[in-house]
Amino acid sequence: MKVIEFLEKANSTLFSYEIIPPQRGGDIDRIFQLVDELVPFDPPFIDLTSRSAEVYYEDLPDGSVRRLVKRKRPGTIGLSAALKNRYSVETVPHILCSGFTQQETEDALIELAYLGINNILAVRGDELRKQVADRPGKSFNNYAVDLVRQINNMNNGTYLEDLVDAHPTNFCIGVGGYPEKHFEAPNLETDLQYLKAKVDAGAEYIVTQMCFDNQAYFKFVEDCRNIGIQVPIIPGIKIITRKSHLTSIPRNFYVDIPNALTDKITGLDKKSVYETGIDWALTQVQELVKAKVPCVHFYIMSSAKEVARVVSQFK
Repeated sequence: MKVIEFLEKANSTLFSYEIIPPQRGGDIDRIFQLVDELVPFDPPFIDLTSRSAEVYYEDLPDGSVRRLVKRKRPGTIGLSAALKNRYSVETVPHILCSGFTQQETEDALIELAYLGINNILAVRGDELRKQVADRPGKSFNNYAVDLVRQINNMNNGTYLEDLVDAHPTNFCIGVGGYPEKHFEAPNLETDLQYLKAKVDAGAEYIVTQMCFDNQAYFKFVEDCRNIGIQVPIIPGIKIITRKSHLTSIPRNFYVDIPNALTDKITGLDKKSVYETGIDWALTQVQELVKAKVPCVHFYIMSSAKEVARVVSQFK
């Protein structure tokens, strides 16, 4: 079932989750234990993030080119299939532009189609974007809109080369949105136009970057509607569980944390910070559910316990 179908058929706000595959050589059982905590709340879909390899090219004295790779975090495709098979839950692997050629992307998408995984979140990915150089016979998607076009072309039966029996894929395409604008965009208006281009290219829904201020999300939705973006817009939530999040989250994700939340946390002990973060998220979700948002999307790092505590209040 496609993400867009879940959203269209739902009679109330859904709750979805995003998790990170294990480090190279890590234990998949840790991911299973995490998902075990979420299954009682009937997740319609679970996102699996991805991380590009650190790829760059070096010119050699003989005129040839050497491809150097620091290997990527593996498992997005395999874990997507494992979770779907083990839990009968739809999975949404993230497909990146960064670090992958269009040919590699097409191969990954074909693998996903074979596995019956028909939901994709198309993202550019910021890691090492400038280290990937053009190579003869190879092409790259520079931006998420280019990736959306490639996936949409495959949905229409158009592959990178002419195929005798090209079978159209059936991917539901999601993209990311930024209520506080993408950190590289010159302004919010420009960023909204970039987002509209992704929707015009075939994206069917939007998931926002984590947002700690619902008013920023509501304003973002209003701005999107005003320029003709009509697809569902899902707010992203991250629960603050430790004081270090006040600096690490803004630094790594380029988002603001409201003064009211930082004021609440300042001076608290470890346990009180944890409880305050959960209370803040619960209040956010209550307001979002009251506003009848289509879905609330939780960003999960290493533990689902605090998310389970919040979602349990609505199940």
